[in-house]
Amino acid sequence: MKERDGRHRGLQTFRDAWRGIVSVAKSEFNFRVHLACLVPVIVFGCFFEVSAVEWIALTLCVGFVLFAEILNSALEYLADTVHPEVDPGIGKAKDASAGAVLVASLAAATVAAIIFIPKIWSLLTK
Repeated sequence: MKERDGRHRGLQTFRDAWRGIVSVAKSEFNFRVHLACLVPVIVFGCFFEVSAVEWIALTLCVGFVLFAEILNSALEYLADTVHPEVDPGIGKAKDASAGAVLVASLAAATVAAIIFIPKIWSLLTK
């Protein structure tokens, strides 16, 4: 019986996590922008037949940006619930978490540029 209860809890945990992702996707414009950026990355990756190592780098970057955006949203939801009034400390925390998303996004864009610019340049100079 314990094994079944454990599996049920594990499945519920997965459902809760998925609900959180969907909630952020529905309510946060920036998360949807990041998801939309996935499309050209996948298209370019397929078109240019990037290597397995390049796919790994791109996947990790995309995952890290989405992770940072979800964490940023979670912090904002929590801060707004706990302290709905304007507060300089809460504002700093929100700015810092938004800054983390920006750093992750810039790093991901840099990796994408390192991978795709030489491939695009090669295609244009043929």
